[in-house]
Amino acid sequence: MKYYLIAGEASGDLHASKLMNALKKEDPQAQFRFFGGDLMQAEGGTLVKHYSEMAYMGFIPVLLNIDKVLHNIRLCKSDIEEFHPDVLILVDYPGFNLRMAKFAKTRLNIPVHYYISPKIWAWKEYRIKDIKRYVDKMYSILPFEIPFYQKHHYQIDYVGNPTVDEMAVRPFADEKFDSFISENNLENKPIIALLAGSRKAEITANLPTMIDAASSFTDYQLVIAGAPGISPDFYHTFISGKRVSIVFEKTYRLLQQSSAALVTSGTATLETAILKIPQVVCYKMGGGKIAYNLFKHILKVKFVSLVNLIADREIVKELLVHLFTTENVKNELDKILNDPDKRKQMLQGYAEVAERLGNPGAPQNAAKKIVATIKSL
Repeated sequence: MKYYLIAGEASGDLHASKLMNALKKEDPQAQFRFFGGDLMQAEGGTLVKHYSEMAYMGFIPVLLNIDKVLHNIRLCKSDIEEFHPDVLILVDYPGFNLRMAKFAKTRLNIPVHYYISPKIWAWKEYRIKDIKRYVDKMYSILPFEIPFYQKHHYQIDYVGNPTVDEMAVRPFADEKFDSFISENNLENKPIIALLAGSRKAEITANLPTMIDAASSFTDYQLVIAGAPGISPDFYHTFISGKRVSIVFEKTYRLLQQSSAALVTSGTATLETAILKIPQVVCYKMGGGKIAYNLFKHILKVKFVSLVNLIADREIVKELLVHLFTTENVKNELDKILNDPDKRKQMLQGYAEVAERLGNPGAPQNAAKKIVATIKSL
């Protein structure tokens, strides 16, 4: 069968590539054409447009690149029409993908399947109308999305979470602490891991406070998980003259050797939980308390970290915006490092989250459902 996939950013490229690999096992004759990235291209098929040429996020970047955005929309529509796949598979990236869903469904009558739901439960809930109209099948990777969609009378399938898959097959899972510190020229002291984000603006906002707070714990060494694409020189502007180390491309290995972690909100909070490392979730943004209250008003959820969202209660402390201060971080870090009951409580919460996520196999489960559904038409 013929599959057309659209992933508009790096994470989508990763998830779509795993799905493509699983689809080939279910359908050895699979033909792929896609908007995506290098990982998808490695699975075979034809890359029409790289996500690096279409990843415009936010109102101003889109406005400044409107000609390119409109060109990508026209190109994608014409390419889908010419290829005329058996199914269009969308991966997150709702601003672009829901346009393509409408086009494929109303103009070409092509089945539309969505792998990894847009986060409409957090904001832009109105997009449920387009999903109900134009998306035939939705495959969720977050268990709490099931009741959200049920509330809107739309049936979706939870297929598992790709992060569980990645953790299950990660290399160096049995690595010893001594081997890790020796390879990376680290001290023979317990580690506090600092995961300050993946973009320069995030790192600039989060890392200084993280370092200030964690530096109070002199029996521990601080180690930053270097983000892909960020140069060591950029980090050195924050750590010059301080006892802070950096490791690159070893985030999972760093986390599993750490006693605790300070983590910006995102998938990293879930990765840290699966690895059973106590954490404090930190995120700085401008605007102080006013921005925080506005942020809370806009968002339709009680929490921002995936750990708390999946558990539907506070497992990890979230220090956001004006609450993200050196003193607050120190207090919470002290609890998870030095209070055995607090650590035990958090680890029990992690076990609850792991149970809700289920076993590995998200892309395989989704691929089986996609192939079975299309063959039944």
